[in-house]
Amino acid sequence: MKVLITGFEPFGQSLINPSQILLEDAPDQFPGGIELVKAILPVEKAAGPEALVDAILRYQPEAVICFGLAVGRSVISLERVAVNLMDYRMPDNAGQTVQDQPVNPDGPAAYFSSLPLRAMLTALQSNNIPAELSLTAGSYLCNQVFYTLMHHLATHGQSIPAGFIHLPACPEQAAHFDKPTPTLSLTIIKSALPLLLETLT
Repeated sequence: MKVLITGFEPFGQSLINPSQILLEDAPDQFPGGIELVKAILPVEKAAGPEALVDAILRYQPEAVICFGLAVGRSVISLERVAVNLMDYRMPDNAGQTVQDQPVNPDGPAAYFSSLPLRAMLTALQSNNIPAELSLTAGSYLCNQVFYTLMHHLATHGQSIPAGFIHLPACPEQAAHFDKPTPTLSLTIIKSALPLLLETLT
């Protein structure tokens, strides 16, 4: 089974991004016949979603998991809903800001994740990894990429497991934040990946 996983480059106050580190350190093969293909996405309004679609077209994956950073969250968040809204709380890495705009003017209001989220939650929590089901991926690039993913698959007749997972900040980032911020170690974040992938097989 070929699984595409994506992460983001650093943005905002962060000099690193745990989603990028997760991808860079992950092996290409996992038990159960899982082959990983990877893409690091720019934190830019146009380039980020375009890089995702390019990766889908290039690799033709059988499942897609997009990862991103959610500063302030203390657990791994399994996102349920992608909304057709862009409302940036900060400029992207190209200095662009957007308010109250749709991701796709012709798309529906929202899409549900097609990942086995309940099984993923159980797998993580039963291995003492803090996790939750979350109803919102926000309105920044993470949600935009999530919506773009689901819309692309829906409009191209691809019914495959796909969705978005938010990661907390890691301790290595803490010194760069203005206020105390919850973190989760990279060791724990990396240990979550095989458990998540196992639910796809």
